[in-house]
Amino acid sequence: MDGAKRHELILQSLRQGERVAVGELAELTGCSEMTIRRDLDTLEREGLLRRVRGAAVGMLTGEEVPYAARGKQRIEAKRRIALAVAELIDDGESIVVDGGSTTLEAAKLLTERRLTVLPLSLHVANALRGAERVRLVLPGGDLRPGELSFVGPLTEYAFQVMRFDTMVLGSCGLSVRNGVSSHDLQEGAVKKAAVTASARVIAAVDGSKFGRTAFGRVCGIEAIDVLVTDEDAPADEIAAVRDAGVEVRLV
Repeated sequence: MDGAKRHELILQSLRQGERVAVGELAELTGCSEMTIRRDLDTLEREGLLRRVRGAAVGMLTGEEVPYAARGKQRIEAKRRIALAVAELIDDGESIVVDGGSTTLEAAKLLTERRLTVLPLSLHVANALRGAERVRLVLPGGDLRPGELSFVGPLTEYAFQVMRFDTMVLGSCGLSVRNGVSSHDLQEGAVKKAAVTASARVIAAVDGSKFGRTAFGRVCGIEAIDVLVTDEDAPADEIAAVRDAGVEVRLV
């Protein structure tokens, strides 16, 4: 098992319990306790857990999960979603790519495509900056620490003067009742402006986000044209999304 997969399992175990012993993690991953201790050291340096004698204690709460942690969660599912999203985009389109770990995976698959792209985070911009066929347009504005997402009135203004064929939208939470939501109000306002300025909205949302509602509302479920998610998404939520008229693709 590679390091990224072990880290994902360790963080998942800490979400299920406040404290997990080194021995338990070694048994779970099939690795030695020495390897697990090295993994815990790495995750502690990233601020994702705290080491205690013979165990680890989680530091994540019901609030926004740090970007570094999200990048280690559900990696395989996010990559499947990203591939399906990339297949929905045609050469020649102008697109907005949201910030977030799932949308970043989609951006990585667009480097050989002929597109005009406005990224909503520096992570996405960096993934595309060397792509010769991609016209990269930066929105300006302030950078949100940690997330490196563009926020503020300058970012929102970009969507008053530009229009796009497609937005690839990420989400902190998604439900039929409360729609798409974001933990940060400024980031939510930018997402909302981008949705309004785009002719089509593709939501790239892994199954763990369903049924969650974050602090700031971005848009209703009816604003989404296509939802791409994985097979771990709750069946009742998927059925309700389809009943609302949204095309759903399970990968």
